[in-house]
Amino acid sequence: VEAVHLIADGKAPRIPQPKEGATYEGIQKKENAEISWNQPAAALHNWIRGHDKVPGAWTTIDGQVVTFYGSALLDASVPPGQELVIKGALRPGLVTKSGLVVFGNDGKMVLVRNLQFEDGKMIPASKYFSADESTALELTEEEKKMAEDIR
Repeated sequence: VEAVHLIADGKAPRIPQPKEGATYEGIQKKENAEISWNQPAAALHNWIRGHDKVPGAWTTIDGQVVTFYGSALLDASVPPGQELVIKGALRPGLVTKSGLVVFGNDGKMVLVRNLQFEDGKMIPASKYFSADESTALELTEEEKKMAEDIR
């Protein structure tokens, strides 16, 4: 009660908190979340997961900023996949049926499940090379009639 009264009266002591030992890290900014590829796989995984969801760990692929989400360490043999050149990476990534496999400087692998492009579009990493493909919507005669009725 005494402390509350001191605060209410504006007489409570003000002691600045020392910076030493502080653990607070300020709000992360997107420009500081770029992936540095010259690290072991565990460090890459920690970086990606540590920036998942905000601000998102990112890299440049085909001249475009791509943000990685949902990583996991992969402890298996190298899966089959289509090579993807990633700017700054020591070796190309692999687009596999499970996602994008990237390699640390120790040769170990990290699996990334989702990718987001600069325009905000998010895709499963396994669909990277089929992201541009689109299929035309085919309507049956009944659906065409219903669409006309709605119009």
